[in-house]
Amino acid sequence: MHAHPIIDALKGHRSIRKFKPDPIPDEHIRAIVEAAQAASTSSNIQAYTVIGVRDPERKQALSVLAGNQRYVAECPLMLVWCADLHRLELVMEMHNGQLHQNTETLLLGTVDVSLAAQNAAVAAESLGYGIVYIGGIRNRPDDVAELLRLPANVYPVFGMCVGTSDQEPDLRPRLPMGAIYHEETYAEDETLLGAIKAYDETLQAYYAERSGGARASNWSVETASRMQADKLRGHMKGHLNRQGFRLE
Repeated sequence: MHAHPIIDALKGHRSIRKFKPDPIPDEHIRAIVEAAQAASTSSNIQAYTVIGVRDPERKQALSVLAGNQRYVAECPLMLVWCADLHRLELVMEMHNGQLHQNTETLLLGTVDVSLAAQNAAVAAESLGYGIVYIGGIRNRPDDVAELLRLPANVYPVFGMCVGTSDQEPDLRPRLPMGAIYHEETYAEDETLLGAIKAYDETLQAYYAERSGGARASNWSVETASRMQADKLRGHMKGHLNRQGFRLE
């Protein structure tokens, strides 16, 4: 297959966790957000909002709320991506109606904001910046909502640090395609387990090389640990309820 610059750029994505202090010009922020807005959205509803944070004190507060991740404070721009049904509520009031919510509306906003954010990530990288997603924004979502003055029916899905990279991390291997792409129907467990075991070997070698042999782990071990109940942010249902989301 011939080289394709867009595909090559997508496959070259790396999470950046060390940034130079150089500010991001307003025109670049606008270009990134416009690219986000060009993403697909369910029925053109556009049920999302992004909040750009450049104020050092507010970024520092977000870094603490996200689990003391210093790069949240150090990056020049922190984008907080939110699923937003509040704007739809205003639309319904304009037309003498009432917003009906169920699990589908929650999914709608969450999917919309995820698609928009990934467009933004690609746009930022095309401008020469590095990014890293911050799922830790959901560690203390009530406090994040208060800090950013989120109205009812809006919740923070994740953050994204954006800035000029000050590091050159290696590309991290991904799962074999056979574990991700299934032909016609879902693959048999035997196929998946084979792909997982092969990936464990690949990632274990990657970790060993990067750490000089100090890190002896693999994907299945680390993933099993991360999927323990105490690490799955069980507080999110309560937060969604407090923000006015109804899961019917």
